[in-house]
Amino acid sequence: MTKQEVITALKECASKLGYVPSFPELQKFAGVMNWDMRKHFGTYGRVLKACGLERRGTGYPLGHHGMFVAWAEVVRTLKKIPTQLEYQDHTKRQGRVLVKRCGGWRSVPQRMLEYMRMEHLEAQWEDVLEVVLKHIDPARESERLTIVPNGEPFDKPRIRAGQPMYGTPLLTSPLSCAPINELGVVFLFGSVAREMGFVVTRLQQEFPDCEALRQIQPGRWQRVQIEFEYESRNFLVHEHKVEDCDLIVCWSHNWPECPLEVVELKNARCIQMSGIQF
Repeated sequence: MTKQEVITALKECASKLGYVPSFPELQKFAGVMNWDMRKHFGTYGRVLKACGLERRGTGYPLGHHGMFVAWAEVVRTLKKIPTQLEYQDHTKRQGRVLVKRCGGWRSVPQRMLEYMRMEHLEAQWEDVLEVVLKHIDPARESERLTIVPNGEPFDKPRIRAGQPMYGTPLLTSPLSCAPINELGVVFLFGSVAREMGFVVTRLQQEFPDCEALRQIQPGRWQRVQIEFEYESRNFLVHEHKVEDCDLIVCWSHNWPECPLEVVELKNARCIQMSGIQF
């Protein structure tokens, strides 16, 4: 096999299995021999790196990048946004994984667009970007991202079942600062919290850092538990429990597999529109 054939075999095998295979699995399902791998790459880890994949054990699901590539390749082939059945037919993978990650099949194009922009993949997937932008209603996207005068949130969060509703808070807190560490993230979040649809009700030294009210609908608010991190992956370093937190607010989002919702201040629309210079 050539070097490119090894890469192609691994990507196709991962797409069919729905997870990054071990090397014995790659040998079994794709016919890649040990000498092919060693001749061109030296180690299996280097093969994974060349494919943009990461393996953390048998059956570990594809990360955000692998899922994006699989979906984007179907868009490129069909030249349109695929239905869930079309996605499954072309990738031989279950669409429920994307549904779980994106909150519904209708949300997949928007989430993939956000990932493409976050990872600066627009040039590489220019044709896919064009299809996605034509599919998404520009007016609806503008409404979702733009700060509106009545204080509605910049994004439309999910309603959390079983949580009480609150009336509209009557407090404002104008602040502005660029973060250089976790404390800077807290300070910057405080300066734009209201524009993003949050009002802080409690800060503490214990985990999680913050309790806040979040606007779900006009005149309807719910409580969320927030952990502040300079980088989202620090949540793992600090060994926090996912089940005790609703949301990570960070400056840089570098944890693609994060099971929690993440607000990345660096790319938040309200930060860019506020005139704050970093």
